[in-house]
Order: sequence, then structure tokens, then C-alpha cells
Amino acid sequence: MSAVSFDQLDGQIWFNGEFVPWREAKVHVLTHGLHYASSVFEGERAYGGRIFKLREHTDRLIASGRVLGFEIPYTADEIDAACNELLERQGFTDAYVRPVAWRGSESMGVSAQNNRINLAIAIWQWPSYFDPEQRMRGIRLDMAEYRRPDPRTAPSKAKASGLYMICTISKHAAEAKGYADALMLDWRGRVAEATGANVFFVQDGVIHTPDPDCFLDGITRRTVIELARRRGIEVRVRAIQPEEMEGFTECFLCGTAAEVTPVSEIGPYRFQPGTITRQLVEDYASEVQPQRMAAE
Repeated sequence: MSAVSFDQLDGQIWFNGEFVPWREAKVHVLTHGLHYASSVFEGERAYGGRIFKLREHTDRLIASGRVLGFEIPYTADEIDAACNELLERQGFTDAYVRPVAWRGSESMGVSAQNNRINLAIAIWQWPSYFDPEQRMRGIRLDMAEYRRPDPRTAPSKAKASGLYMICTISKHAAEAKGYADALMLDWRGRVAEATGANVFFVQDGVIHTPDPDCFLDGITRRTVIELARRRGIEVRVRAIQPEEMEGFTECFLCGTAAEVTPVSEIGPYRFQPGTITRQLVEDYASEVQPQRMAAE
């Protein structure tokens, strides 16, 4: 991560259809999205000058807005074009891409039916989400206090900003104790995900991963499952109880920012990055390279 404050970086940001200087991309303090979390976003990565699975991310961004009751005023083609042009303007080949849409400041209060829907896209260089030296040895996770909510109480299928409040709290608490991240259970007490990545386990050559019925079914998650199945590795998507972690030998996280990251510890449970984890680290790295994407 950059030591420079993110509002002081150089370059441009795509903001409601225009490219504006990075430091001038501002919103008002009474923006509805700030007060009431009426905001959705995406996290994407560019490799070698191409954004991996851009259309899937754009489609999810639009769908997330609809879940929150608003329509982003740009088509998927327009959003994709803006992302690609901004990447070129920024002069990056490997970078992180962050589109974000939110309700504006035209009125305050819970109801904001007539507020403008804004869309901005920022692109910056962001290396590995976790410390590179620690990453391949396996990162350490604490057990989070907060749980992923019942989908009857929150829009769990949207990548909505408000759902990440408990993730920030949980990650900060874990870091304060020397961990890299935290594992969250769901509202029923089952294994769910880390604060910003999906989780996988390995036992006897079989991969096990939680059923995403109350948290986001990540685009990277689906990619990893596809890569494993190409290798002939069985993947079981199912409910996983916390005590089952004692019997798993390998564990890894995956997400756009995290990519594929081995895990060595979750609370009292220990894992050893092994053959399947290392294979999927390599396979994912190969999958996101532009020459692979161009062939598909």
C-alpha cells in the first residue's frame, strides 16, 4: 500500500462520465452514501494491461445497485469502456480497479428516492493484499466476533458498502492481536468467509468450501473452483461447522485483492500449505495473465 494518503495520489478518476484530476474527485459531506451506506462497489485487478473478468464485475456492480433499489445510469458497455480508458490514462499494466456507485446529497434522511446516482472509478497500483513474505508461508487468522447476517436481515447478494462495517471491525481486532485477518462465521454458527475473501479447505485430496447462501459468491471464488475442477480435484460446496477445521490439512483464501493466499492458522486450528494450495496459487496466476485471457 502507498504511504501517501489516497486522496493525495496523482492521476485521474472517472467521475460521472468525466475524467477529473485525482485530488479534485470529491463528494459533499452530506452525501447519502456516507450517512446511510447507500453505496455499492467492485474490486477488480488488471494484469498486463487487461482487467480480469471485467464484464462479470460490471454486471455484479449493476445488480448490486438494483438490490439497493437504484439504477446506475450507465450501461455495462459504458462502464467497461470507462475502466479500460482509465487504465490506459493512468499508465498502469498491473493495477487495482475500484468502481463505486452511491446516492448523492440532493436530500438527507433515510428516504432518498430522488437523489442522484453517482458513479466513480479509480485505479491505482496495489500489490499483494497480505504481506508477501508471510503470504506463501500461510497467513494467520483470528476468529471474528461478528457474524455474517441472516439474508433476511441484510442484502447479502449485493457487494454493498454497509456489509463491510463488521469486516473492518473484525480485521482491526485481529490485527491488534497480531493476526493478518479474521474468519467470520455466519448467523447460524457455520464457517462463512474471511473479512474480504472466501475460504477453502483441503482434506484427503478433496476441497471443501462453504455454501455462499448468506455471503457473496465471489468471482475469484468461482474461478478457483473452475481451476480445481479442471485439474480433476473434487470440490464440495457445503455447510461447514467450525469444529470440522480440526480435520482439514490445508486452507487458503481467495479474492480479487487477496488472489490465492495460503492460511497456516485459524484460531486454535493449524494448516500446512500443501500440494493443492500451491497448485492453485500457480494456476490462478496463469489464469489471470493476458495471454490466457486473450485465448478465451
